[in-house]
Amino acid sequence: MKKHFFALLIILLVMAAAAFVYLTRPDVARLAEGADTGRVPELTAPRPQWVPVPDIATAIGWKAGEAPTPAKGLTVSRFAEGLNHPRSMLKLPNGDVLVAETGAPASPADSLMDRIVAYYMRKAGAGGASANRISLLRDADGDGRAEVKTVFLSGLNSPYGMALAGDTLYVANTDAILAFPYKTGDTRIAATGRKIVSLPHGAPNPHWTRNLVASPDGKLLYVAIGANSNIGENGLDTETNRAAIIELDPKTGDNRVFAGGLRNPVGMAWEPVTQTLWTVVNERDALGSDLVPDYLARVEFGGFYGWPWNYWGGYEDRRVEPGRPDVREYTKRPDFALGNHVAPLGLTFSTGAKLGAPFEQGAFVGLHGSWNRTPKAGYKVVFVPFEKDGRASQNGKPIDVLKGFLTPDTENARGRPVDVTVAGDGALLVSDDVGGVIWRVVRK
Repeated sequence: MKKHFFALLIILLVMAAAAFVYLTRPDVARLAEGADTGRVPELTAPRPQWVPVPDIATAIGWKAGEAPTPAKGLTVSRFAEGLNHPRSMLKLPNGDVLVAETGAPASPADSLMDRIVAYYMRKAGAGGASANRISLLRDADGDGRAEVKTVFLSGLNSPYGMALAGDTLYVANTDAILAFPYKTGDTRIAATGRKIVSLPHGAPNPHWTRNLVASPDGKLLYVAIGANSNIGENGLDTETNRAAIIELDPKTGDNRVFAGGLRNPVGMAWEPVTQTLWTVVNERDALGSDLVPDYLARVEFGGFYGWPWNYWGGYEDRRVEPGRPDVREYTKRPDFALGNHVAPLGLTFSTGAKLGAPFEQGAFVGLHGSWNRTPKAGYKVVFVPFEKDGRASQNGKPIDVLKGFLTPDTENARGRPVDVTVAGDGALLVSDDVGGVIWRVVRK
């Protein structure tokens, strides 16, 4: 009897191990490269994953003399280096560039899952305490390299978004928006920030970035706030004013949801022809390597973009409980797919850029790179061509601007692009948080 019991136990353990291996196996993309991009991307049936399997490039940094690979006709150099996890940037009117040296806010690593997440963050180059500062970069002699690098603001709390309106600089910490006095040419602000409004930041706060742009007239601010979960699994009561872009009057603090259903909007910019707000959004995980496309979208007031119940204009995510079939018909379809799990973070339009054709009319997007897709995707800067009417190209595909952040075997990341902005001289600046570099891309 005892022998039969142990034999049965061994069989059950083997079956359990086999089931675990099966359920945690990597899901390999089946779509052809590029099929998941454009105005009409190819969508597969969902392949739900019990556990998203990490496929993260190990952060190794750049060796001396190394650089990413620019598109034909362009060249790249180091505008600034030696930065601590540089993320978002803001070009000031005099040509100075502000860069947020920042990372996720500190959180307790109490559980096994917390420790696993912390391990993979370190692997991806996002470990360690946030520098919690904004630095100023200045190229006073015009040689294409910032010879001035100084701490502009310090003592912040995971800062990300920055916006200048008149003589006020607004900074979005993960938990609040602060206002600081600014005058052209300042290299440091010593004043204490004036709190405008608190922002949702309850635990676990996985999408901690709070990007920020001012309206063209400087009277309103727009704040991008990601969801507190993947698909609402932490309770929809924790998602109030999240997965949304918030419109804010900085004089009164009055605010409202401008657009919702955006799982994790980050980069925002004003399209120059129509003066409409656009954003890039990181979509949901654990439906396989071929779902769901991250995207670029025109942000309409009152628009609902589907999260958590739907994706890509009405495809239902049946994992979400309770379901909301009633909102499906009101779900807006994004304008342009950037690819599955590419993690778009930076967005800027080509106004003022001097890179020549084909980069004359459209949007530059920084793709930070996948963490749970096989093969890896993103890890580059792309250009999305636009039509003359201010809409993403009907038949266009993203054009590579800067790549080579991964090693040839794709196992290691020398860098990861984050934000993009056009410098005063028409160069494209790209922040690289793993490399600690701001890259400068110009026409040869």
